[in-house]
Amino acid sequence: MNIKNHVYAGAALVLFMATLPAANAHADGAAPSVFLDGHLLSFETPPLIEDGYSLVPLRTIFEGEGAKVIWDAGTGTVSATKNDIVLTYRVGDRTAYKNKEPIEMPIAGKIIDGTTMIPLRIISESLGNLVQWHAYSRSITISTANVYETKIEYGVNLRDAPNTSAGILRMIPKDESIHVIREVDANWLEVQTKDKAIGFLSASPQYTDYASADKKGDDLLAFGAKFLGTPYEFGAASGQTQTFDCSSFVQYVFKEVLSIVLPRVSYDQALKGKEVPLDELRKGDLLFFRARGLDIGHVGIYAGDGRILHTYSKELGVHFEEFDDTWKNRFVTARRVF
Repeated sequence: MNIKNHVYAGAALVLFMATLPAANAHADGAAPSVFLDGHLLSFETPPLIEDGYSLVPLRTIFEGEGAKVIWDAGTGTVSATKNDIVLTYRVGDRTAYKNKEPIEMPIAGKIIDGTTMIPLRIISESLGNLVQWHAYSRSITISTANVYETKIEYGVNLRDAPNTSAGILRMIPKDESIHVIREVDANWLEVQTKDKAIGFLSASPQYTDYASADKKGDDLLAFGAKFLGTPYEFGAASGQTQTFDCSSFVQYVFKEVLSIVLPRVSYDQALKGKEVPLDELRKGDLLFFRARGLDIGHVGIYAGDGRILHTYSKELGVHFEEFDDTWKNRFVTARRVF
């Protein structure tokens, strides 16, 4: 069984079509920037605007999210497979197919410099992402998030651009939870709300309990290190700290420090968050390994500097260990949940 066929199961976000005002469609020839989960994407063929719609390279977007893309030069057809979703499109048509169900496209896709370009709406409708066009910066945000980890501490305005003169989308009340997509700068955060809106709010600490990813990772590891030497027990009960197994330790630490509730067993934990490549690991990412004859049978927390915080041994209990070739040979996937 391949875990990559399952890690995105259950993701269902409201679909949003990223369109541009028709009057501005050709006013500026500069290619729009595209951010996927807060990271700026790089394209060999840049996105473009046509008839008020954004056309983006299909392969870069899909492969950025772990989908497999196949091009059939004989028929001019591209197919992208992710979990149980298969998107098929023949260049030049006004219809794409998601699992053989038709999706009508506002304009036809085309090939530019050898790259298949399709309307961004198809990306959102086929993968269930949230997509937002930002006129102030000619940029596009694509969010795959389904976790709302940040709590509003004091009512704050959600704006359509990162400045105090920008339009107000709504006021986010105290105690509502949001997802922080990225830090725009020291003063503004780009966020996603539970009602599927993307906008900007002040980064001032009076408004949210947001902490940077680095600080969250440090806090997570500092708390986990308090349990160094705690005995290992396979099947240890959740919610207690006398003994841990690998997944009960991860579950307990994430809940206590970040209020993130993960499933009890490692295989189910590997379905959460988003996959990240090994060369982009940061502190707090979860590492999953083959063990006990299972595709996913062990989990640890990446501790930075090529180390893992985990438990599997009655002799060592909870401990730090090098993420060396022995572990890399058993490695399956890395997931980021904050």
